[in-house]
Amino acid sequence: MFILLRKRDLILSCLFCCFFLGLAAVLWRGGAVLPAFHAREEVPVTVVIDPGHGGEDGGAVSPGGVAESQINLAVSLRVSELLRFAGQRTRLTRDEDVTICDQGLDTMRQRKASDLKNRVKLVEETENAVLLSVHQNSLPSSPVTHGAQVFWNRREGAEALAGSIQEALNAAVNGGNDKHPRQIPDSIYLMKNITAPGVLVECGFLSNAPETERLQDPAYQLRLASAVAAGYLNAGDAETELGEQE
Repeated sequence: MFILLRKRDLILSCLFCCFFLGLAAVLWRGGAVLPAFHAREEVPVTVVIDPGHGGEDGGAVSPGGVAESQINLAVSLRVSELLRFAGQRTRLTRDEDVTICDQGLDTMRQRKASDLKNRVKLVEETENAVLLSVHQNSLPSSPVTHGAQVFWNRREGAEALAGSIQEALNAAVNGGNDKHPRQIPDSIYLMKNITAPGVLVECGFLSNAPETERLQDPAYQLRLASAVAAGYLNAGDAETELGEQE
């Protein structure tokens, strides 16, 4: 028992060190880092971090039965921790593995629709919000496809933010399998119905067995979160700041 406890403590210490190494990568990139968006009319920007799906809605599922919802949550919690340490205000749409739907709904379809509407409501009621929505991809017809990709909505500043996060992900996890950010289809309810700038980060493919294994690794989740946070922080550009007046 004594040996097992020491082994666990060692693992926790290693994860703790990895966290701060990841944080160092976020905070430093050859010098001080500026936030992606500055305050508008003295209202601090709030980064709304959205772990996709949750609870009975597991989202995409790997051939081995791994659902995306818990991976989304793990990565999102890390992103929030990193951004908060860097001085950013954050808000999570959920902080546990639940569906955020209204009570008393009978069907799964009703609960999913309510969940999405409540996420939109949360973003819309958050003043000066920027949305980072975290998901996992799946393409069963091509099990070799892998890598993290970012999508952006049609709001001002979102395209540049997606480009910055994609650049960080390409360097951190894509390993020569560079992806390019793309505009998100209008069929995605959450991104279509918010007025805030928003990006959707597909961290990897659950249809790819090796990537699914990596996505379940806390150290790899921290690596993903560090890249997303770094991409956000490094998107500071006078031409793309919210509230910029021409």
